[in-house]
Formats: sequence, C-alpha cells, structure tokens
Amino acid sequence: MTNMLAIAIAQLNPIVGDVTGNRDKVVAAWESAADQGADIVLYSELVLSGYPPEDLVMKPAFMRHLRDAVDAICAHTAKRADGPALLLTTPWDIDGHRYNAVLLIDQGKIVTVRAKHDLPNYGVFDEKRVFAAGPLPQPVSFRGVTLGLPICEDVWTPHVVAHLANAGAEIFLVPNGSPFEADKGGLRRALISDRVRESKAPMIYCNEVGGQDELVFDGGSFGLNGDGSLGVALPCFDAAVVTSNWVKGDDGVWACADDAPKADHPDGLDAIYQTLVLGLRDYVNKNGFPGVVIGMSGGIDSALSAAVAVDALGSDRVRLVMMPSPYTSADSLEDAQLCADMLGCGIESINIGPAMGAFDQMLGAAFAGRDADITEENIQARSRGMILMAISNKFGHMVLTTGNKSEMSVGYATLYGDMCGGYSVLKDLYKTTVFDLCRWRNDHMPAGAMGPDGMVIPDRIITKPPSAELRPDQKDEDSLPPYDVLDDILHQMIEGERSVRDIVDSGHDEATVRRVWRLLDRAEYKRRQAPPGVKITPRAFGRDRRYPITNGFTNLVT
Repeated sequence: MTNMLAIAIAQLNPIVGDVTGNRDKVVAAWESAADQGADIVLYSELVLSGYPPEDLVMKPAFMRHLRDAVDAICAHTAKRADGPALLLTTPWDIDGHRYNAVLLIDQGKIVTVRAKHDLPNYGVFDEKRVFAAGPLPQPVSFRGVTLGLPICEDVWTPHVVAHLANAGAEIFLVPNGSPFEADKGGLRRALISDRVRESKAPMIYCNEVGGQDELVFDGGSFGLNGDGSLGVALPCFDAAVVTSNWVKGDDGVWACADDAPKADHPDGLDAIYQTLVLGLRDYVNKNGFPGVVIGMSGGIDSALSAAVAVDALGSDRVRLVMMPSPYTSADSLEDAQLCADMLGCGIESINIGPAMGAFDQMLGAAFAGRDADITEENIQARSRGMILMAISNKFGHMVLTTGNKSEMSVGYATLYGDMCGGYSVLKDLYKTTVFDLCRWRNDHMPAGAMGPDGMVIPDRIITKPPSAELRPDQKDEDSLPPYDVLDDILHQMIEGERSVRDIVDSGHDEATVRRVWRLLDRAEYKRRQAPPGVKITPRAFGRDRRYPITNGFTNLVT
C-alpha cells in the first residue's frame, strides 16, 4: 500500500471524430506526464472520440476505429516500463451495449473498465440516445490506493459518490465534459466541494478544453483536498498537462503535498469574451477555413464580431467588407473604417445601390400598385448576404454573421440576409451584454488574444443609437423597446420561463410584455434556420430551448 500518488491532469483539446489525432494527443500527454514522474494520468470525458460524439458512436466503423486506437495506445505505453497508468476515456462496447467509459490501462494492458451511471438528457446533453447507463460503479484498486472513477454527471448528484465512498474510495478522479456557461465555474467548485465534504475524500476534476460546434469547454480543471481546500488548478481556455503529488496523512485523508499550480480562473465579461474567442477559433480551424469574412455596418454588433475574430485568428485572416446603400450614413462609413484601422485590418467597400436598382426594375411589374415596405428593406439585407456568400465561395472564408440574442429572440433579422453565414459569435449574447463587452475589450487585453492592445472599437460606435439603416433615419427603438427593457423581459421569458403575469408583476408594462411574447413565439421559424453560434447562457437557442414552430398556445396571462 502506498501513501503517495503522483496524479497528472491532462486537460486536452480533442476534435470530435478525429480518433487518430486524439490518440496522438493522448499519447503526447502520457509522455509529458511520464517525464513529470506521474503514476497515473486522468483525461477528460470521451477524450478519444471527442465530446460530445453524438450519433457518430452509432456507426460500427467508428467504434472499431476507437478500439484500434485503444490497442495502439496500449502498445505504445507498454514500451516504457516506468510510464504512468492511464484513465483513458472513450465510448466502449461491452456485451453488445455501448457505454461512456473510462479504461484503466497500466503497463500496456486494460486492467478494468468503468461506465458512466448517470446519463444527462437535458439541455445540450442527449446521452441516453446513444449510450447505455452503466451500473453503480465499484471502486478500483491501483497500487494499493482505492480510487473512485465517477464520470461527469455522476458527481452532480450525491448518490454515485456516496456509493463509492461507502465502498472505500479514498480519492476520486473525475473525467468531465462540462461546457462553459456564464458563472458556471463557481458552481462547479461549489458542487465538487459538496461531494468532498460528503465523502471526506479529495476529488480531482479534469475538464475538456476547446470549441465543439456551439459548445465551448473552458478547461479550468482542479483538485480539492480532503478538507475541501484547493490543491491544484489548471488554466482556463488552454490545454495543459500538470502533475501534482498527493499524500495520505496520519488521519487517513489525502491532500496535495506540493506547491502545485493554482491558476486563476477568469469570470464575468473576461470569461465570456475568452469563450467567444476560443469558440470561433476552434470552429474555424477545426473545420479548415482559411479565415472569416464579415459585413461591417459601422454598428456595434459587427464591430464586436470583428474584434473577436481578430483576437481569435489574427487580422490577416479576417476580411472586412462595407456594403453601403443610399441610406448608409457618412458616420457609419467613417466608424467602420476607423474600427478596421484600430483592428489592423483592411476593409473594402462594395456598393449595393446597383443591386437595389436591379431588383426594383426586375420586380417593378410584379409590385405595381404597391408601396415600398419591409420587402425592399429585406432586399437590401439579402443583397449584402449574396455579396458575402460570393466572397466566401470565391476565396473560402466563412461568413461570420453578426446578429445578437435580442434580435434573434424577436425576429429582428432577415432570413437569407444578415442571418446568412456559417457561424455567429454573438448568437447567445443579449444586446446589453454586447455593449458591456465592447467597453470591456477596449479596457482589457484578453489572454491569448491575437489582436492589438488598447481601444479596438470606436467610442462613437458604442454610444450612438443602434440602427439597421435600411430606410431614412431608422433606429432600432422605432421597432423595439429600449434594449435594457427588452433584454430583461427576454431573460425572464427565456432563461426564467416566467409567465406574462409574473413579468408584469416584476415592473414591466403589460402591453410591452405581451408584444415581446408574441414576437418571441413568431420568430421560432427564423431561429431554426440560423447558423450555429457560441453558447453562453443556460438557455441558448437550439438544443437548450426547443419550442415548436407551429404553436397554438396563446394563454398569455398565466
């Protein structure tokens, strides 16, 4: 029996489906841990397949590829007698059932397998669709230490940890795939603290890092001592392999014995901004785009989108295009140019006036006798979308859309116009948060950012009234409540699922609340056709919030 264990946390950035690439990352992390003197390496959830693999695991060929990769990892690790064991996480078939599993591999052999017991089936998680639930897991004996190996959701409620503690688990090693949500980092620490207090045993929490479609995994892995104090903490938003030494005291309680790293974990606007940067960077790079193209309006949404893009990719991979119409103000042209200059990007101008004239001529007979209305406004937005998609097709750059959550909530966007594109970094940000992030970025240089320090968004863009500029003297508040009012109502409706009556009782005008409710419901068909975007809140549009398009529920009072 040993009283000391060197535990490496391998916080990696896998790519879903890239089994060979993920295998190589696993091996490289194992080699690094071996050089650090680790006894065992803990990986994040489903590191070999990437998380979440979704229906990929339903393909027999994919599962065979995973098994071949495990065999290759076993063969490689068998060559180094002094190498650490691995807690390798992967989808795994056992007796005809497919599990979300962790494999203990030591000296090149699979010693034992444990399967995830609690499968999440809410929000963005849909594991019951593709995995079978494992039995309540038993502890694992490793070099005289009894380990508990619960997987992610297994620690979000007490019963799995209690079962393992009652069976003698001394240290808990927990693989996780926990995506970012604003203020979730503190919730994780509090929850793990609860499990430590209940079990009276330390817990080491390894989280994935990196962007996967709409999800961003923020890393921030950590280990808590048996008394609940912090033993080790890895950085957020970056891959790392860190080994710390854990010692069993005379009282039988394990604790981190050395001065292990304790990285600060950003919160608030800092964490949100870094999530946007990592989400966009990984979406572009993992999908092989050379860069992005953004329509610059001179407004705040395109300015923030451009700032995030430059911080994620560098100015040389961001193409900015101004597409003025007869309604575009001189201020907007100046602001777009100044923002591009601040970001170190070039900007080109493509006038959509000729396209507007061509459509007027083509549709003249069909529209005879009808006054100009929102139709002509949408033609402008769609002309811009056509231009951006043409540039994307010609040069390969992905179109980055610039709409925010406030607009998408109430349908203040044009299908196949400003909604067209491949990805949206602002999709889950309310307009008030967009303003806050612009001010924050002007005052802070984010960690790992590739853009310039200092002001990157002109103050006039932040202070001027938002406008789509699709008709003379147009302002957003001609069509919508003030954004501070709108966003509070939307937050109560979307994140809070509160009724009209509850929201009115909180201090809002009833007619305004009813109008916003109707707009929210009627815009569902648009949101179904919107591009993916970075998830920030607990109720992002898409898999978090699933409402029918055809919806006869009209009881707006209760």
